[in-house]
Amino acid sequence: MNVIETKIKDLLIFEPRVFGDDRGWFMESFNQQAFESALSERGLDIPHFVQDNHSFSKKGVLRGLHYQLNPHAQGKLVRVVQGRAWDVAVDIRKDSESFGQWVGVELSGENHKQFWMPAGFAHGFIALEDNTQFLYKTTDYYSKECERSIVWNDPEIAIEWPNIGVDILLTEKDRLACKLNNAKIFG
Repeated sequence: MNVIETKIKDLLIFEPRVFGDDRGWFMESFNQQAFESALSERGLDIPHFVQDNHSFSKKGVLRGLHYQLNPHAQGKLVRVVQGRAWDVAVDIRKDSESFGQWVGVELSGENHKQFWMPAGFAHGFIALEDNTQFLYKTTDYYSKECERSIVWNDPEIAIEWPNIGVDILLTEKDRLACKLNNAKIFG
C-alpha cells in the first residue's frame, strides 16, 4: 500500500496495491495492520472503526460539509467503489495550525484511493458522475444530536470545487448550513 501525505499532517491518502490480469483485479480494501502501521509511523492516533456507511449519488450531488461534535466525533476512512467524487476534508480544530485549511482528492472506482481524516475535520464531496457509490468507515456511531454542517461554499474556507457542467444538488440542511466563523467546532 502506498501512503501519500498531504499538506495537513493528519490527513492521509492510501493507494492499495491492485493485482490485475485478463480476468479482472483483486485488492485488499482494508488491512488493519497496514493502516495502523501507516498512522503510527507518522505519530498519529490509531482509531477503532465501529460503523460502515454507503451512499449512492447522481452527478452534481454535493454532500457536506458534515461533522459530529464530541462525545460522538467521527474519524472517517472514505473511498469510492463506483463512479467518481471530489472529496474534501476541512480542519475545524480551533487550536490547529491548519485551522480552516482543506485538502481535496479525487476518489474513484478506478483509482481505488482512500482518504483518512480523523475527528476534528468537516467532510464533504461532490459526485462527478452518475451512479457514484461512496463508502465510509467511521470511528463513532451516527448521533443526530452531535451532527453539524458548515456551508460548502464558505468564502473563508474557499474550497476549489470542480466545475462539472451541471447544477449542484444540495439538501435543505446543507444549503442552510452555517459558515465556519459561526460554527460550533473543536477546541
